[in-house]
Amino acid sequence: MGSATQSPPATVSGASDAAAAVTMAHYKAADSKREQFRRYLEKSGVLDTLTKVLVALYEEPEKPNSALDFLKHHLGAATPENPEIELLRLELAEMKEKYEAIVEENKKLKTKLAQYEPPQEEKRAE
Repeated sequence: MGSATQSPPATVSGASDAAAAVTMAHYKAADSKREQFRRYLEKSGVLDTLTKVLVALYEEPEKPNSALDFLKHHLGAATPENPEIELLRLELAEMKEKYEAIVEENKKLKTKLAQYEPPQEEKRAE
């Protein structure tokens, strides 16, 4: 009789075990989803990139005022290049060269023009 009072009734124990099983199943499902997500992040290189940026922040001798801005700046620089972006950069470089050439040509033409035009003061006097 002493042993019967020490152990809880079977129905309470069964209900408790069932609740524990449901909780464990829920925990395992959530844990499984987390593990899948972690593997996805690892496979795609996100974890490695985040780790590198956080290490760079940690190694900064003077911590920036905004850690978030630091992360944004370094993550933006760490993104893989889109081929379209690279083409636009090349086009921009070409346009800058053309612009510089045109500015130089404009200066030369103004110099030549100044040789054939009278100074502005003489024009006003006429």
